[in-house]
Amino acid sequence: MTRVLTAKGAATRRRIIEGAAAQIREHGVTATTLEDIRARTRTSKSQLFHYFPEGKDELLLAVARHEADRVLADQQPQLGELTSWRAWGAWRDTVVARYRGQGSRCPLGVVTSQLGRSTPGAQAVVTELIQRWQDELAAGVRHMQGAGEIDAGIDADRSAAALVAGVQGGVLILMSTGGTAHLEAALDTGIAFLRGRP
Repeated sequence: MTRVLTAKGAATRRRIIEGAAAQIREHGVTATTLEDIRARTRTSKSQLFHYFPEGKDELLLAVARHEADRVLADQQPQLGELTSWRAWGAWRDTVVARYRGQGSRCPLGVVTSQLGRSTPGAQAVVTELIQRWQDELAAGVRHMQGAGEIDAGIDADRSAAALVAGVQGGVLILMSTGGTAHLEAALDTGIAFLRGRP
């Protein structure tokens, strides 16, 4: 049964999730304890277990959902408006700027490389994130195919999957090196393929 929270209760739960997410981005999921989260969010033990009665696993699942939603929200409105080459360029620039600004503390890295391995529930959240992201990109490819801008023979789903994989790989390299060259190369090469350019 889903509990209905008051506005104040929902705000408190959201504050705990956001604080836990920030702690995990800074220190990693394995190094983050419930005590760390309680200290960061100024939450009592009883309060924490009131909102997350199953403890850390339930909280990690909520953080995974929060970070997954953030990954897609950070790319809007450009991701949902891939209806011209100019729009694709704007999406590309948004992605690069967002991850350059976030550096090693990005939600994509946390949700895919850390939280996704923490529980089966969190893994399901990551799977859903990847599918939602891929679906948005595939819709953009299909729109451009309908407009005659992309070859109708190109597989929209596989092309979208390659773009998502390229972004994820580029972001992981960015988190290790601090540079966006690989992320930019993955995006530029993926978009050039869609445009039929070598």
